[in-house]
Amino acid sequence: MSSRSTPGRANISNASRTERISLSQERHHIWNTPLLQAVNLTKRFQEVTAVDGISLHIDEGEILGLLGPNGAGKTTIIHMLLGLTLPTSGTIRIFGLDLAKNRSRIVQDVNFSSTYTSMPNSLTVKECLLVFARLYRVKNRKQRVREVMDMFEIADMAGKPVRNLSSGQQTRLNLAKALINEPRLLFLDEPTASLDPDIADKTRRLLKTVNGSRRMSILYTSHNMKEMEEVPDRLIFLHKGKILAEGKPGEVVSRFQGKDLEDVFLRVAREEHT
Repeated sequence: MSSRSTPGRANISNASRTERISLSQERHHIWNTPLLQAVNLTKRFQEVTAVDGISLHIDEGEILGLLGPNGAGKTTIIHMLLGLTLPTSGTIRIFGLDLAKNRSRIVQDVNFSSTYTSMPNSLTVKECLLVFARLYRVKNRKQRVREVMDMFEIADMAGKPVRNLSSGQQTRLNLAKALINEPRLLFLDEPTASLDPDIADKTRRLLKTVNGSRRMSILYTSHNMKEMEEVPDRLIFLHKGKILAEGKPGEVVSRFQGKDLEDVFLRVAREEHT
């Protein structure tokens, strides 16, 4: 006697197969969606176009370097990606969410550090970090504050008022604040600019370690060309608000047939590139 599958079983089988395909496609979409994606970003300040139709993305665990002379648009781009400045046009999605509609949700897993950002002067180092830990709803706040102070070697100045810190010490405090919530996405604007060579080297090594162990995505800017050759996985070279070149540091150097990244930077800044 031959066995035949019933229509009901066939439908169940087909439905199950369709469900598996749909789930597979959904997982593929999630795995292949950039952690951050900006499309056609433009920012105009009256008659000046600071950022002109730029599209960029950052994958999970990637360090993307933004490089360019002063006025290229780096800081404006970071401010738009943080939601501090509204783009004139274009869209930004972070963690798959529209930044314009979900900023308060997104910023809990984002942080930022800049050499040029001031911290509350009236607080001590420890008090300052505890305040930010509370703002980011960090669990075990006191323990986490101790951890980040140890990371950047500022535990010995925990009781020191911020106003009495040197510029290098304030930069280290800023970096400690930037890691307080163990962000998925970190924006670093010239993070080592005021650090001595020893602390700058330790900071770069620490950031690379954290990036590798936690797959933290980082947007990184610096005018230290050696640093930009070593730290980012990929570079976007900006000039006058537009993308001039994109790729791994070595690829960008080859694109301009330069000796190294500093040579390329000087040619672009002096408008000697082709």
